[in-house]
Amino acid sequence: MAEAARIVERSLGRFVDEKKAQLLKEKSKPLEGCAVVAGRTDKGVSAIRQVCSFYTWRKDVKPWDIEDAINSVAPGKLRVVSVSEVSRVFHPNFSAKWRHYLYIFPLSNQEIEKQSCENKKEVENFISDGNYNEQRNGYLENIRWENVENLIISDNMGLEAANKPTRFSVCRVNQLLQQLERKLLSYKMFARDTKASRNIGPPTECFMYHARAAEARIPCSDHGEGREVMCVELVANRFLRKMVRVLVATSIREAAAGAEEDALLKLMGATCRRATAPPAPPDGLCLVDVGYTEFDPQNCLLS
Repeated sequence: MAEAARIVERSLGRFVDEKKAQLLKEKSKPLEGCAVVAGRTDKGVSAIRQVCSFYTWRKDVKPWDIEDAINSVAPGKLRVVSVSEVSRVFHPNFSAKWRHYLYIFPLSNQEIEKQSCENKKEVENFISDGNYNEQRNGYLENIRWENVENLIISDNMGLEAANKPTRFSVCRVNQLLQQLERKLLSYKMFARDTKASRNIGPPTECFMYHARAAEARIPCSDHGEGREVMCVELVANRFLRKMVRVLVATSIREAAAGAEEDALLKLMGATCRRATAPPAPPDGLCLVDVGYTEFDPQNCLLS
């Protein structure tokens, strides 16, 4: 996603005003626009949609000019969905009311305890949808599956890893995650690499609108009939660094250990971040959408 941002800013260079262009020239900097995005994601994370804004004093710039400029730079990899003029008070990040993420976790017969999940069909319909396949731009094919498959047995478990449970129920993961819905989650336990100021004083929190998991089968070049995966869907008003990946990893760990349904809620009362699992690999994570209207559960993939 960082590369996508650089592509967009290079494309916007032709639309900067004369004063800004001259200032960049004097500083020997490339002629690029400054795009503000809806939120940064961790390195290695993909996105189906991202929102950014750009300001210029020029009056001759039209939305379709910006769309054509960006689409012509990286066809097949980056595509503009829409461009429109907005108020100067609009900010892609601070004006957003929710963020929608999907994590795709590969499954094997050794890892999963087969159970029937009611929402399996819904996510399969989404993944097989033509518009999604067009937008994902090789996202699934580029996932480094071997990194994701090592999630349950983490590197920092040492020799004890051999005794750790390596099978889990997707339905159990779903039950664990559902307990988080309509709850405030503290960044202190479920985020990583945050500044010290966020770890002291009153906890910084996010509101979880939606948290579900389901089995699905996705197209994969290495598997003729597709690959069995678990999809984890999370929607909240905000997420901090690595927070989605920590939630995914912790829910899988707790499901494998046979924890009670309220295990994730109880972890919010812990005092050490080691109580939650290390972040899941970034390869399986995708930013699905960012919203600026009130959250609507009907827009979710899993019910």
